[in-house]
Amino acid sequence: MIGFISEKLLIPILDFFYGLVPSYGLAIVALTVVIRIALFPLSAGSIRSARRMKIAQPVMQKRQAEIKSKFSGDPKKQQEELGKLMNEFGSPLAGCLPLIVQMPVLFALFATLRGSPFADVPYNINLKVVPQDQIAAIDPKPYKSPRHSIFITEKSHFPVIATIPNGTKLGTEESIKINLQTTNGNSYAEVLSNYDNGSKFLPTWKVSKGTENLKISQDGTVTAIKPGDATIEAKIPGLAAKSGFLFIKALGQVGFYVDGAINWDIAALVGAFGLTLLLSQVLSSQGMPANPQQSTANKITPVMITGMFLFFPLPAGVLLYMVVANIFQALQTFLLNKEALPENLQKILDQQLSAKNEVITTAASTISEKRLPFEPNSKK
Repeated sequence: MIGFISEKLLIPILDFFYGLVPSYGLAIVALTVVIRIALFPLSAGSIRSARRMKIAQPVMQKRQAEIKSKFSGDPKKQQEELGKLMNEFGSPLAGCLPLIVQMPVLFALFATLRGSPFADVPYNINLKVVPQDQIAAIDPKPYKSPRHSIFITEKSHFPVIATIPNGTKLGTEESIKINLQTTNGNSYAEVLSNYDNGSKFLPTWKVSKGTENLKISQDGTVTAIKPGDATIEAKIPGLAAKSGFLFIKALGQVGFYVDGAINWDIAALVGAFGLTLLLSQVLSSQGMPANPQQSTANKITPVMITGMFLFFPLPAGVLLYMVVANIFQALQTFLLNKEALPENLQKILDQQLSAKNEVITTAASTISEKRLPFEPNSKK
């Protein structure tokens, strides 16, 4: 499903925007905004639900405890009253459904930006070498890898898969050929021959694990050496992997610290992600009663996530998407927090804010009363 959404929906939108502005960086920004606008009704439902639960949760918890205590001997009546409570305030889980529904699209968008044309595309194939006298007892099962859309030019791309007709198990001293082909069955190498720049997109082959068990040539032919497990990697260059955008040196660049050098553009993107995430969380708490635990979590979470992405290998194009998505989320949160609340929730919020102000006034008065006679504002 994710591959279908990527190929049939996201990549065509990407092609459209690249046709308008020949910049893959701008195309990523435009694609992100379009997807976020399309998902606005779903994400708005989650934001509204979260806002309402922040207000209603203390009252709901108190009422739930009262209902469970009052009807502890009558489970049927207890469930009936709890149901009425949910109808009054809504279910805490109501905000989860919109998130779940939009997940396939967001995963597909994430997968699209991690692959061609923004990054080199790897095909990782796990093989197993068995003794020659055991290979006859193995039922060969054809292997087919997940497909990836490979860009040869800005407007020419097609899905490519890796196949092994006799499966991923081979006997010692046996050779097999790993084929790269389109989903129509055409040889990838033959398709490339139709393009003047096709040779730039030939795959490179290597044994990434188990080099002692087999070897591979640059035409994809694997030769078994001795029994054991191994992994083959075929990598096809991404058309825009080395394309820059604004301060980003290469959209396909991965890693904050690589080969002893700091990629400051990656660091800037990660920092921007953290700041925009913090902004979104601060906006979500505006106009809400103080919650010390939630406030602490809102400060710690962006720091933890930002720190993780400094060392988590994400391409610069994906980080660009995440920053733009966070900005859009912050703007959406700001607008939705201006909406009027249902009358019952507005009444609860007014009570909570009033109680908060009373606590602050009482605390200030107590501090003032404890001042020494010679201190400013002393009542003595």
